[in-house]
Amino acid sequence: MKTIIELYDERPIENVLGAEVFRPKELVILCPAEVESTNVLAKSLRKYFEHRGCPIKVTVVPVSLLDAKKVEKQLRRVIETREDCVIDISGGTDAALFAAGCVDPDVPVITYSRKKNTFFEIRNAPYARNLPCNVHLDAESCFLMAGGTMLPGREDNETLRDRLDEIDRLFSVFKKYRRTWNRQISYIQQISSSESGELMAEGARTVKSGRGSVTVEEELLLDLANENLIHDLVLTDQSVSFRFPDEMVRFWLRDIGSVLELQVYRSAVLAGCFDDVVLSAVVNWEGGTSQRDAVTNEIDVVAVRGISPVFISCKTSEIRTEALNELAVLRDRFGGKGSRAIIVTSANPSRGRALMRMRATELDIEVVEWSDVQTERLVTRLQMKV
Repeated sequence: MKTIIELYDERPIENVLGAEVFRPKELVILCPAEVESTNVLAKSLRKYFEHRGCPIKVTVVPVSLLDAKKVEKQLRRVIETREDCVIDISGGTDAALFAAGCVDPDVPVITYSRKKNTFFEIRNAPYARNLPCNVHLDAESCFLMAGGTMLPGREDNETLRDRLDEIDRLFSVFKKYRRTWNRQISYIQQISSSESGELMAEGARTVKSGRGSVTVEEELLLDLANENLIHDLVLTDQSVSFRFPDEMVRFWLRDIGSVLELQVYRSAVLAGCFDDVVLSAVVNWEGGTSQRDAVTNEIDVVAVRGISPVFISCKTSEIRTEALNELAVLRDRFGGKGSRAIIVTSANPSRGRALMRMRATELDIEVVEWSDVQTERLVTRLQMKV
């Protein structure tokens, strides 16, 4: 085929999957005028195919997908002005699907089944007959196809996979001191600097923190030293000093939520079923390359299996409704059907946990409790398919 015609769908993957599999010279998308008018769709899809290494021309045709006659008219126009066209009816409205069935009966028609992850021939397309979809996406592709851009996050994902052992050792300390972890991280923040190259930490045993004060827990520092996560530890009756091994570990020990996010990242890598795992994925909703004057969100962990992304939020405190709503919006915008949303908490259960679970169920968000986080059951949960 030379041209594949798509009927625009709010599920981003439906707009690009046919072109991914069949690699035509041109992708023509019939979409609502309000979507086309922003010119975001065409730009983002061009970026998407460039990122994917597919030299495909993208053409966006504005039309109301609720008006079958108008859709049919545009379909005929596209078919008449191009060679070797195929219509993919995987997405689109009922009216658009009806219109696709009214055009030239000789034009091939195909569709995709998400449940079976397979393309099927609807008419005159034997090459699509029971064709398995073997597309494997990365996290950046999931954002690009939906009009977003993945910006650099807080972590260096290029080197993080080589530090799984360090993450495991850090988490073992966290498990032991989970109840006092937040206050102890506040203490480390007060006696250390985030400036580049500054790896020394030193201060009194009790320091000011917020409106109060915090005292160092000596056993925690000794355990961090034993796990080789801090060096040159010196404890006196009045003071504390030590050195971070590098700036990455320094960040981990100065950021309250990092240890839980790192453990979830490690579990996703160990699950062995994901094509890409990214920690601290920052997405620009408008598709720009800057966070300035843009709508951005940070997703703690994004993992992708085939064409299905998993969006994971990590909380060291009790899960609030706002966090659930935000996660659901992100999943629906950048994943749609077939994607998963998971929220992980290391907090102890509270009286409001039952209500939170009910809201999570309503939003189709999986909740992972501390009992699963501290064991390899988290790996098993991540391996589950929905």
